[in-house]
Formats: sequence, C-alpha cells, structure tokens
Amino acid sequence: MDSQTSHDEGSTPGGVDAQRLLWAGFMAILAAGVGFSIRAGILGQWAEQYGFTQTELGAITGGGLTGFGIIILLSSLIADRIGFGPLMFAAFIMHLVSAALTLATGAAYQAGGKPLAFQCLFWGMFLFAIGNGIAEAVVNPLVATLFPKNKTHYLNILHAGWPGGLILGGLASYFMAGGEGGKPVAWQIQISLFLIPVVLYGLMMLGQRFPRSEASTSGVSYRDMLGELGLVGAAVICCLLALFFKSDLGLAPPLAAGIAAGLLALFGLATGFRFGHLLLGALLLIHAMVGYVELGTDSWISKITGTIMASPANGLLLFVYTSALMFALRFFAGPIVEKISPLGLLAVSALFGSIGLWLLGNAEGAVMCIAAATIYGIGKTFLWPTMLAVVSEQFPKGGAITIGAAGGVGMLAAGLLGGPGIGFLQDQNASANLQQADRAVYERYKSPKENEFLWMKTAGLDGAKVGVLADGGKEAERALKLLEQENAKADAIAAQRSLVDWWTGSASTTAAADKSLVDAAGLFGGRRALILTALVPATMFVCYSLLLAWFRARGGYQARGMHGH
Repeated sequence: MDSQTSHDEGSTPGGVDAQRLLWAGFMAILAAGVGFSIRAGILGQWAEQYGFTQTELGAITGGGLTGFGIIILLSSLIADRIGFGPLMFAAFIMHLVSAALTLATGAAYQAGGKPLAFQCLFWGMFLFAIGNGIAEAVVNPLVATLFPKNKTHYLNILHAGWPGGLILGGLASYFMAGGEGGKPVAWQIQISLFLIPVVLYGLMMLGQRFPRSEASTSGVSYRDMLGELGLVGAAVICCLLALFFKSDLGLAPPLAAGIAAGLLALFGLATGFRFGHLLLGALLLIHAMVGYVELGTDSWISKITGTIMASPANGLLLFVYTSALMFALRFFAGPIVEKISPLGLLAVSALFGSIGLWLLGNAEGAVMCIAAATIYGIGKTFLWPTMLAVVSEQFPKGGAITIGAAGGVGMLAAGLLGGPGIGFLQDQNASANLQQADRAVYERYKSPKENEFLWMKTAGLDGAKVGVLADGGKEAERALKLLEQENAKADAIAAQRSLVDWWTGSASTTAAADKSLVDAAGLFGGRRALILTALVPATMFVCYSLLLAWFRARGGYQARGMHGH
C-alpha cells in the first residue's frame, strides 16, 4: 500500500497531507455512525426522564436520512465554489452545536419543562444530520481528488468509518443499557462519545491545506460541472424531490410534481439545457437501489433477526457483527478491484446481497441467522463507496457535483423509499397473515387508517395497539398520565384514554391468546419483507451485468481522464 500511497500522493498538490486528510474524513464519518447507533439505545431514557411518548421520540429522530440527502445535494453544489476547507469547518461547528444543544436538554427541562426539552433534542438531532451531510459532501470528492489513481480503494477505506462508528455505538449501547436490573449509564455520557471522533477530525484538519477538486484544478467552469450532471441526472434527483415534497412536506401530488418540474426547468436554464449522460442517469438509479437496500434494511434488520432468534440483544450483536465484517473488508477493496473491475466487484456484491437477504428471510434459529447475515454483510460491504468511485472515475469533470449527486440520491432513496417501503411490506404481509389466522383478532388490532406507499395502500396492524399488547398496557398508561399532568389538548387526552380503555375494557381479557398470533404475524411480515427486498439487489446484479457487457464492447472498464467523453 505504501508504494500506491506515494504514487498517488505524487499527483496531489504540494503541501497537502493526503493521509492526514483521509483519516480526518474517516473520523468525520465515524462520528456520524457512533451518533446514529447510540441514539437508538438511549430513546428509552429520554422517554422516562422527560416524559416523551413514542410519537414524540419518532419526531425527534425522524427526517435523518432524508435531511441528510438534501444537505449532501446542497453542499455538493457549493463545494467547488467555496472550497473543501470552509465547508469542513462548517460541519465541525454543526457537530459541536448539536452536542451542546443535546446536552443542554436537562437544564432546558428544568427551565421550561417538556416542550423546551423537546426543542433541544429535536434541533440537536437536526443539526447533527446537517453536520453529517456537509461532511459527507466534502470528504467524498476530497478523497477522490487526493487519490485519483486509486479511488475505489481509498473511498472504501474512508467509508469503513461508518461501520466502525456503528460497531462502537452498538457495543456502547449493549454494555451501557443496564439490562438485567442494572442501572443504565447516563445518556449524557453515552451521547458524548460521538464528540471524541468530532474533536479528533477537528484537530486533524487544523492548519491543513485542502486541495481543489480535480475539475476545479483542470479549469472546468462551474456551468460545465453542472452540465456533466445534465438534465438526465437532474431528472432522477427531481423525481425523488417530488416524492419528498409529497410525503414529508405533505403537499398535494400535482403541486409536488409541479415544484420538482420547475426546479428541473431552472437547472436546464442554468446549464443551457445540456442533456448530460445516460450512463450517469443509470448509475444514479442504481445508487438509489443501493440506498434502499443498505440503509433501508439497516434501520430495522436487528429488530427482525432479534425476533427470529427470540432475543433483541442478540439481534443487536448480530448487527454489530455484520458491521465489523464491513469494517474489516473495506480495507481490502483495492486488491480485489485490481483482479476484477469496480463493476465486477459491484456485480458480485449485489449477488451476495440478494442471496443473503433471501436466506435471512427464510432463516430458522441463531446459526442460520449468522450464516445468512454473513453473506448479506459481505454483499453490502462494497456497494456504497465503490458506486461513488465509479461515478467519480467516469465523470471527473463533474467535480463535487456528480459524486455528491450519487450520495444524495442514495440517502434520499433510503429515507423516502427504503425505510417506508420495507415497513409497508411488513405491514401488508403481517395483516394478510393475521387475517388468515384469525379474522376476529385481525379486526381487534388492525389500524383505523390505511398506510400509503407510492400508489399502494394497505391497512396494517395498529402500532399503538400492538405496543400495548407487547408491554401489557404500561406505556399507554404512562403516556395518559403524562398528558393529563401537562393539561394537554383535549383530543390528545381523549385518544390516549380510548386506547387505555380499549385495553382494560376488552383486549386484556383475550391478550394471552392474541399475543402469539400477533407476534407470529409480525415475524411473518418481517420475513416476507426481507425476501421481497432481495429482489432489489437481484435487479442491481442484472444492471451491473449489462454495464459490464457495455464496457466490454467498448474495450473494457477504464477510468476516464479529465479530457475524456
């Protein structure tokens, strides 16, 4: 690796410490991973100390991936204009302010009660997502610029920071959660762990010279960088933005589509209606599938495997294990890519991912779960960073804009399609299973309103009622007491009281018989969702195979220089 490094560093501008900036970027991504995985373990403490309901906790943690994607897109548009250094400084400040706001929650609760505590946590998490998005928008083109001859290898090393953070955060949650009657470690101490990599990347970047992107150095104009993305690439982004306007902002579909079409027209005006590249459009669509599979599945896979193995703690440990697998393997992408091209690596990865998900959906018991998770873990390891490398190698004239478009599309697809889509599949299949098993139990637990995903609708099981069944009504009664103490709105109290009355009045009498059927339906829904999700990497495998054939017809896969096309 040393000969590679010195060769690569020879092509970076003088006075730039490539290795130091690479590891600073690694720490920035590690900080994001630590923060994400620790937060999941401390929600229970927030609920107890500040009296939050599950819905309020959902509001605090929501918008993470979607917001992340939008920030990557916006930051990528300005990265070449204002430089990597100032943007990285902005990410560092966002991370620090996010920590300060989050840690001020206790004092805010004392001063202004629950509403003020909610604001601290909500904005703390929001700024954390912004810091992560800005950092991601900088470190990808930065590493592609520092190591132009070995982009796949070094982008994989950079992105080993993500599973590294998930491992550290997951283990911290496991040991600090205080199971078996032990007292959990204060959440303030747990969340502060993400500050260690934040301070480290801040110190590592202090006084460093940042290179300009390959495109800037070669004198490519900003308009030409946008032109590389072109109408084809912008159309993929605008379709996802239309979905964001509809599902997250609640706009009417015609209005959401109209705003997205308006943004596309503005982009066309800015670039002189440059068409762009069909290859880039195809790569962005495939990367949307990568986001769907990798991050969409990550958000709930430990829950499903925990159910299969009848142990939530083991589900968490299995997630830590697959993250450790990813962490180790990402350091070996370089030697693999020398044997098979980046597209070859992607095709093999997609195949492993598909087989792994299918096996997980059919797994019985711990041994099968571990074997299936190993295959899935190997499959998802190289997808994200190698896709970024391929985009950067094929479209270097796009600078930070094209590589940022890929990262942004992946995150948006994860937040808008992956999480909700996989959740929808679980709902749909759990409902069908329970309806078949016992119609009366289904009627008792079905959701009063239908779930929507894209054009599909299903009446899933009511999450609140299933939660009440799972804990024997404890959380519902706690939430009702809180609402009454706070003199909350009358309709909120009435809705919560009707849930408690439903439980105490009728549902608790049939709970013992209902629980096994509802649990079985939930497990069936989870398994079916995994099996159906396996179709996404299977589709990716077909796409990569077609791209491999296309490149082979043109003399094989090769990175393009700045003067290609």
